[in-house]
Parts: sequence; C-alpha cells; structure tokens
Amino acid sequence: MAENQYGFPTEVLSLPSKGLLYPEDSPLRSGTIDVKYMTAKEEDILTSTNLINQGVVIDKLLESIIANPKVKLNDMLVGDKNALMVGTRVLGYGKAYDITLLDPDTRERVEHSVDLTTLNNKKIDETVYENGNKFLFETPNSKRVIEFKLLTHKDEEEIRETLKDYAKVEKLTGVSQNLSTRIKQSIISVDENTDRKFISDFVNDEFLALDARAYRKYADSITPDIELKFDYTSQTGNQHKLDVPLGIEFFWPAAGE
Repeated sequence: MAENQYGFPTEVLSLPSKGLLYPEDSPLRSGTIDVKYMTAKEEDILTSTNLINQGVVIDKLLESIIANPKVKLNDMLVGDKNALMVGTRVLGYGKAYDITLLDPDTRERVEHSVDLTTLNNKKIDETVYENGNKFLFETPNSKRVIEFKLLTHKDEEEIRETLKDYAKVEKLTGVSQNLSTRIKQSIISVDENTDRKFISDFVNDEFLALDARAYRKYADSITPDIELKFDYTSQTGNQHKLDVPLGIEFFWPAAGE
C-alpha cells in the first residue's frame, strides 16, 4: 500500500496480456493497472439492488476501483478484466473464497474454500502479439483468410445488446445466436473484405462448422486470461480441475455480512 499521485492508497495488479495488445499510447500498455482499495463507496455499489437487477454491478465496481482516470474498462481485454476482478476481490475481502460445490464423484454438496492467490495467468506466446490486437487465421478446410481481434469489455457490451435484439427470435425458435454473434464481433475481415454484412453472411452461410471450431480453438489458445480453475480433491480421493464460479456471489457473501 502506498501513497502516490492519486492521493489515496493503491496497489498495482499485473495484466495477463502484459499490455502487449494495447496501443503504444494506452496506459494499459505498461502491463499493469493501478487500483484503489475498496471502501464504503464500493460496498454501496455492491449492495445496490438497481445495479444488481440491471446486471451491471460488477462492471460499476471495477470502474470505481480503477485509480487512473485515463484507463477505461471498455478498453480492457476480457481476460485482463477477469484478472482485475479477481485482484479486486482479494484486495477487498481477502484471498479465501468460500463456495458450495457439487462433488463430481459423489454428487453431494460440499463446502470448499478457494485460495484466489493460487490462480495463475495463462502462459502466452508473446511472438503472436507482434501486430497488437490483430491476428490472421486460415481456415483448414475452405482456406479462407480471417483477420480477427480478441474481444474487449466494450465488445462484450455490444454483444449483449445485440443478443437482446435477438431475444424474441430465440424465444420462438429455442436457438441461441450467442456463438455466431461473438464470432461476428471478433472478425475484422474475411479475405480482406471488411464489409460487416459480408462478414455476417459469411458466418451464417459459409463458415463451415469444422473451420469455425478450429478458429475458436486457435483464438482461445492465444487469448490472455487468468486461469479461473482450482484444484479439488473429491470425497473419493480423485483429483479434479473445477471452474471458479463468478458473478455477484463472488463479492456478495462478504458484502452482505
């Protein structure tokens, strides 16, 4: 904890991306982010029924916790945002995250404590980031060349708004357009064509399932993030890797005490 140019105590958190995917003039380029300690102001945010019902309480908390006014949550890669959320939780309420889980072997409900400081950033190959947040992928079957980006928080917000527009159709058909919408958001061009309608039509009508799966696998492999999994020994002694449950409950138990 240290006093600095902000006039209040802050801590420095490392970003999984190491800042390599941000523009040279971005404050995130340093690969770290300054965050302030949670106060009663942030607990007001966490306990706001209005923000909880809107589904934006975590975003509002993270916006409040970022110390540097030049850093915008919208600009952050999703993996960096995840790391910010975990770091904020540790600074605010400690490393122990008490959860109730379903034992994979016995199917019984079990109380378990996750040490959040044991969650590591994914190992990344920095050589693939030479062009910043722009990547090329040639589909293995149809040999189409896709230029794409890794999603930011702003992209996630736009995806959420788009899916709201599709809600009525999904209710009628029972088919979610989440996957195709996310792919469309990430693609910059197909065979150097940047027209958004062309890209949309390509995803809907020409993007072969095998190619789409290979694309998603490659994009996931180069996406910087924090490993949101923990080691768990079941009641029968077997070892498992389980997902860390995220959402309002990540902060709510502590905020509600």
